[in-house]
Amino acid sequence: MAFTFFGGIHPKEHKWYAEHIPVQTFPAPDILVVPMSQHIGAPCTPLVKKGDTVTVGQCIGDGEGLCVPVHSPVSGTVKAVEMRPHAGGMMVLSAVIQNDHNDTLCPDIQPRTQEQVQALTPEQLLEIIRNAGIVGMGGAAFPTNVKLSSGLGKVDTVIVNVSECEPYIVADDRLCQEYPEQMLSGLRIVMQLLQLNKAFIAIEDNKKVAAQTLQEYLQGQDAITLKLLPAKYPQGAEKQLIQAVTGRQIPSGGLPAAVGCAVFNAATCKAIYDAVYEGRPLTHRIVTVSGDIVMEPKNLMTPIGTSFNDLLDAVGHSENPYKVLSGGPMMGVAQFDLSVPVTKGTNAVTILGIKNRVAVSDPHCIRCGKCMDVCPMRLMPLMLYQAERSADVDELKKLNIMDCIECGCCAYTCPATIPLVQSLRTGKQRVRDQK
Repeated sequence: MAFTFFGGIHPKEHKWYAEHIPVQTFPAPDILVVPMSQHIGAPCTPLVKKGDTVTVGQCIGDGEGLCVPVHSPVSGTVKAVEMRPHAGGMMVLSAVIQNDHNDTLCPDIQPRTQEQVQALTPEQLLEIIRNAGIVGMGGAAFPTNVKLSSGLGKVDTVIVNVSECEPYIVADDRLCQEYPEQMLSGLRIVMQLLQLNKAFIAIEDNKKVAAQTLQEYLQGQDAITLKLLPAKYPQGAEKQLIQAVTGRQIPSGGLPAAVGCAVFNAATCKAIYDAVYEGRPLTHRIVTVSGDIVMEPKNLMTPIGTSFNDLLDAVGHSENPYKVLSGGPMMGVAQFDLSVPVTKGTNAVTILGIKNRVAVSDPHCIRCGKCMDVCPMRLMPLMLYQAERSADVDELKKLNIMDCIECGCCAYTCPATIPLVQSLRTGKQRVRDQK
């Protein structure tokens, strides 16, 4: 039976810029800046200091509570441990590493055989995944070991998210074309850990080559089902994807485990394979560097800590960028400083020209209701906008503003070009401040 979710939009995909470009290894630059905070939760405490030498894959930061470690992507010398700009818009304590270009491997990195992996208990697998610093690599960056441990005994369905519904971004598409075996092996580890015999791979129908590649690898395997979904934004959001695949609806304020589901990004599954089989922590990730003024779009296997400036130099651009985004044009974060580094959650750097500028000095809502028609959470953005402008926190709560996923569908469809997402973020902060 086919399901879908309410609302949503169909923005121009612009995936043709980079969808045919194979993944290339980006050479690590001379200087890398590795933030101590690359995940939802408490930042890491640095385990290195200025003057220390590090190796590839060495743990350089860790902490307690909701926290996973960070590792050095290169071997070299720590030049500083200091506050540096972060793609999220804040200053973050970071380790600045001078690359010696020797790629000396950390001695702790030891591969495992298939027999050794099969003998691992769920607790041992969780420890390996946690120590590898794996987080949700679709952008949320929630610690994967916490998501897995919270799903033990509660989840009956695992979904691998290959929707990648944002324009321009094709990192997961290329991953499934070029690393299908590793991604599927990572999924089987998740199934082994959660003790499940059923899983779905959800992929949109605009990724035909990736879907065909995965289908070939799944021949004769009944446990994993490839689910081809009609392309629609924001299908990659957890709640919308679960409804599209299973028909289950997560209640307001609930988590996927409340309906027996767990969702993992394709890149996260490959990272799990790398950690469990190869013994390698998360130090590199695929980044799509694309945009309407990019001269040579690329998909780059990028060391974490590489600056956006280095990536822009690698692809070139035909004019001065109007906007550089960490992520895609719908939910990406505009950057104020291109020295910010690639982190575990950076799946794309999108570079846009001046023609994307939309300037309205004093926009006014015409109450057309289009924002309500497309909101996948069935909210009323125009009413929320008015409540936020009036600083009416009680009304914001009554209208369930905290259910907003900030997907941008409302702003995209607004004929008055009102910055609705910005207003809703401010409204959500008003509610948090009251608490």
